[in-house]
Amino acid sequence: MDKKTISLAFRASLPVLAGYVVLGIGFGVLLAKQGYGSFWAFLMSLTVYAGSMQYAALDLISSGASLVTTALMTLMINARHFFYGLSMLDRFADAKQEKPYLIFGLTDETYSLLCGDVPEGANKRQYQLFVTLFDQLYWIAGSTIGGLLGPIIPFDTTGLDFSMTALFVVIFVEQWRSAKTRIPALLGLGISLGCLLLLGPTRFVIPSMVLITLALAALRTVLEVKLS
Repeated sequence: MDKKTISLAFRASLPVLAGYVVLGIGFGVLLAKQGYGSFWAFLMSLTVYAGSMQYAALDLISSGASLVTTALMTLMINARHFFYGLSMLDRFADAKQEKPYLIFGLTDETYSLLCGDVPEGANKRQYQLFVTLFDQLYWIAGSTIGGLLGPIIPFDTTGLDFSMTALFVVIFVEQWRSAKTRIPALLGLGISLGCLLLLGPTRFVIPSMVLITLALAALRTVLEVKLS
């Protein structure tokens, strides 16, 4: 293992650290209140590892939802990852035995980090692997801590959702400052805002992802020139 690559991957993942630990603790606490201890928080974060879906699963668990309902809910919540995966085909082309884990660990925040350029001097495959691994470890640590603290310490989750918003803002600013071209960022902002105004907050995500994917595909040649 390349120590320099591991160090660079850890530094890149630091913006995710605080957000994942805080949100993970919130999940662990809420899961503990459902009667499931820290082991289940650890196991769920290890095998499921889907932050928003894990939060949604709390209601499914408490309501005794069927497997069909759970499957449909998971598909609806995580449909955006279909577009994430398409845009990462080229970036993961060189991955070998790491590819299954890279696909499994492609959360929103990890996707944002891996969309950026690989730091100079870093091994690409190892960098992608360790960014993904560090992010999951943060989430596992947070949820396990929350599972341990849940039965002991009262925990007010009011405003917890803003941690995810703040995390996205930090990652976006870092990407904006280091990007060679800001066309993708401006496209994403413009299309998302337009879809939000036209379709409302509950229906804009999937259409905006489709339009962003089509726009980036149409401008691929132009972007490749600017990034070269």
